Amino acid sequence: MKAWLVEKHGGPEVLSFKEIPTPIPGPLQVRVRVQAIGVNHMDIWVRNGVTGHTFPLPLIPGCDVTGVIDQFGSGSEEKAKQTGLTIDSSVIINPILSCGICQACLNSNETCCSQFGLIGETKNGGCAEFIIVPISNIIPCPKNISFEEGAAIPITFITAWNMLYNKTKLKPGELVLIQAGASGVSVAAIQIAKHLGGNVITTVGDEAKIEKAKNLGADFVINYKKQSFREEVKKISLSLGKKGVDIALDHIGGKTFQETLKCLDWGGRAAFCGATTNSKIEIDLKPLFFKNISLFGTTMGSKDSLNQIIDLIEQKKLKAVIDSVFKMSKYKNAIFKLESRNFFGKIIVRI
Repeated sequence: MKAWLVEKHGGPEVLSFKEIPTPIPGPLQVRVRVQAIGVNHMDIWVRNGVTGHTFPLPLIPGCDVTGVIDQFGSGSEEKAKQTGLTIDSSVIINPILSCGICQACLNSNETCCSQFGLIGETKNGGCAEFIIVPISNIIPCPKNISFEEGAAIPITFITAWNMLYNKTKLKPGELVLIQAGASGVSVAAIQIAKHLGGNVITTVGDEAKIEKAKNLGADFVINYKKQSFREEVKKISLSLGKKGVDIALDHIGGKTFQETLKCLDWGGRAAFCGATTNSKIEIDLKPLFFKNISLFGTTMGSKDSLNQIIDLIEQKKLKAVIDSVFKMSKYKNAIFKLESRNFFGKIIVRI
């Protein structure tokens, strides 16, 4: 089969598109013929390398994957029948890997499992014609969700759901600041926050993205390149009788961290799921304890949450937002676009 491989860390030149042996599923595994892959910052981190983290190279990138069942390993067909899955069934692959038997997994807290990982990060991902995954990671793809839409869901929606529903526990009527409103996680977060009854402020760096963010449900959109987002958040909060936002979501890191914290009201909660600019920050502890602020670090979420999210998308209460679709042979171009930040929603690669 043809596959994209990261054989060593570096720039775009380390990505190679080559013929490798087609994998064969083992016990309780399934081989899926890939149809679409969502591009994520994880793809860039796998390619570049991350200080203090070891990726099992050579590795096929691609965390968000949809396709059709091509072959069952021993014991998997019987389990597949329990959810009506057969050969050629359309599926969405849950990217979360864990042991499934420890206390963390049994409590739907897989990210704290000692064996936690992601497809495309710990094991080979979907940027190939075929992928092998455990049968437990297979979810039937609803008929009203396309392969492209299905590939735009897992990483970003699970992460946003975890930040808003599980970590910060958004309550109806609360004011939420969502940084970088055009990114995949934030596009999901805007919709989830509105679904949970929140009032949403988001930031964008392009005038053309303002209307798109509002169409998703954002109540207030700030162009951070033209205005100080902190000052604008202060004005909006005061107009609503508040001293700041109740919740802030940020995955930018060092570039916005301090100002994001200053936007919080007394008793505010902030969740951080990444650092796409810089992970090194300085922090003044005084506002944390004087204002009773809570900080949450979050990576992905529970496996079960993806089923809830897919149900909401199937019911059209949430939606996958696709910026653009590239052919598999143009995977490098999809990564270039992600790095350019000139997009709104998810970038998809299609077989």
